[in-house]
Amino acid sequence: MDNREVAFGLWYDFRNPAGDRPFSTFYRQTLDQIAWAEELGLDSVWLTEHHFCDDGYTPSPFTLAAAIGERTRRMRIGTNLIVSPLHDPVRLAEDAATLSLLTGGRFDLGVGQGYWEREFAAFGKTIKNRPSLLTEGVELIRRAWSGSREPYEGKRYRFPGLPVTPVPEQPPQLLVGAMADPAIERVARIGDGFLSTQNHHHEVYLDALERQGTPREQGRIYAGQWALIAEDPEREWAEVGPLVLDQLNTYISWGAFGPPDTTPRFADPDQIVAAGAFTLWDPATAVEELTAMLTARPQIRDVHFWAQLPGESVDHGSRRVELLAAQVAPAVKERLAKPGAMA
Repeated sequence: MDNREVAFGLWYDFRNPAGDRPFSTFYRQTLDQIAWAEELGLDSVWLTEHHFCDDGYTPSPFTLAAAIGERTRRMRIGTNLIVSPLHDPVRLAEDAATLSLLTGGRFDLGVGQGYWEREFAAFGKTIKNRPSLLTEGVELIRRAWSGSREPYEGKRYRFPGLPVTPVPEQPPQLLVGAMADPAIERVARIGDGFLSTQNHHHEVYLDALERQGTPREQGRIYAGQWALIAEDPEREWAEVGPLVLDQLNTYISWGAFGPPDTTPRFADPDQIVAAGAFTLWDPATAVEELTAMLTARPQIRDVHFWAQLPGESVDHGSRRVELLAAQVAPAVKERLAKPGAMA
């Protein structure tokens, strides 16, 4: 892969905990921000999913992706990620195919097995079955996109010999996210690429590819960044660190990083930085760090950053979006394009 093709993008969860702005306004402002970010030169936008959250964490990323597709012309749109065991995989295939057709092939479907017991129980799913639900779901999605008329019968799903139409003219990439080693082994087996978190597990994924018989050079990594880029990152952190504290502790309470009863919460924002769970960069440092990472890991195809933190205004987040687009992404791409950058 040529690192000059690496994409820089934005990540959205559409959480609105303050309660003092209507979701209709918040959605409209965010769509305006995404269209503006494309004009600034950013390359991708990624949407994630959860359900039954007081702050409105987006339960409907496909609908938002369609709206984004109508407001943009060049950006790739992806999910990082859909909790696929909560859904009928044929419906996922239909929705993703429709999005691909609407956006001229700009949509990528990212899925994962999930971790939050409350969601599984609410949707009548058994959380211990999530590995097989994910694996069979991916298989069914691929079959649906191919136009297959063969019936399917697996351990978790059955589907009659009906064609799923329309099929995508350009099948989306089927990306898979994971954080535990056994789940990453599964990614290497069933995914077109790996959705990573906090830049962890890249080597684990590449080693798993080799065990599956795929050269590590063919790996594809889409790296969600837990980093803050600002002219004065310490001052910015003083403003938004409490929001990150809530964000990370909420994920911990849901079981994202291990059993919630035994995984410790962060006590304060400074502890997050000290633990390396969130990185603070000024633009020059960001350019150096990202260039080094992308040079060392040419399999990384995309790096994307939270556009807003839960409770942050869209305008406040736009300061970092503009910095990423105007100073960081162009400088990194220029460095990677120089002869010898990939040596």
